[in-house]
Amino acid sequence: MAQPVLYSYRRCPYAMRARMALHYAGIAVDIREIALKAKPAHMLQVSPKGTVPVLVLPDGSVIDESLDIMRWALQRHDPEDWLGSPALLAQAESLIAENDGPFKRALDRYKYAIRFPEQPPEAYRAQGEAFLQQLESRLQQRPYLLGAHAGLADVAIFPFVRQFSMVDQSWFEAAPYPRLQAWLQAWLASARFAAVMQKYPVYAG
Repeated sequence: MAQPVLYSYRRCPYAMRARMALHYAGIAVDIREIALKAKPAHMLQVSPKGTVPVLVLPDGSVIDESLDIMRWALQRHDPEDWLGSPALLAQAESLIAENDGPFKRALDRYKYAIRFPEQPPEAYRAQGEAFLQQLESRLQQRPYLLGAHAGLADVAIFPFVRQFSMVDQSWFEAAPYPRLQAWLQAWLASARFAAVMQKYPVYAG
């Protein structure tokens, strides 16, 4: 294996943030785009939980959690100091935990409301808005979530805000979150995002 292999799914926000960190750190990887209904046997062999991203290193070791892939990449090369100080990193990880926990649960129910008929979609959207409001408040005080420059929290969270915004784009564009909307749009318009959203043929395995 000449370089690490990354099993990925282009639209998955977890895979997206892993690809962002790897690209930023300048780490070349062999991207294997999977089909969710036909996951490659090798991927399932090295990571039986069957979710992306999965990074297989040349020595055979496996990293199969997106945040662990991000940390691994940034520990090797972090030219813009995305990790920041230990105190800033602790804040970032706390904010990411909110994103990956309560916000992600609300996002899933909002996006797939037909599977959760206990409440209307607007109720799940309102649950997610609690997190959007926190992000908007942070961005009213600074250009990025935790300071004057981009960091781990921004990169780990924006793919999920993107997904939330796409459920009902008209609603999101009219919502009272101008700083959040501008922050998201800046990430989506970046050359780095364009690079990691390149399309690959599905890996045949």
